[in-house]
Amino acid sequence: MKTLFILNDPPYGSERTYNALRLAGSLSQAQGEQVKLFLIGDAVACAKGEQKVPQGYYNVEVMLGRALRNGAEVGVCGTCIEARGLGEAELT
Repeated sequence: MKTLFILNDPPYGSERTYNALRLAGSLSQAQGEQVKLFLIGDAVACAKGEQKVPQGYYNVEVMLGRALRNGAEVGVCGTCIEARGLGEAELT
């Protein structure tokens, strides 16, 4: 089965991104699943490396990394990262 997630909410402040990454991480562990994520708009910040969050708070960089390690593919909108001042070297 193939699943595509398109995320455009910011990484924090909304449960949509958190829940999408939880589901993507779980699905990517299942045998025969192909998971792809596309980050657009404010969601491109999910791929920013070296995120620092308060202790006990979820970290979307870690959640995204878990999906990647399980074979998920992640695409990031180039225009969106440029508009937010992020360089490719800053991405996970």
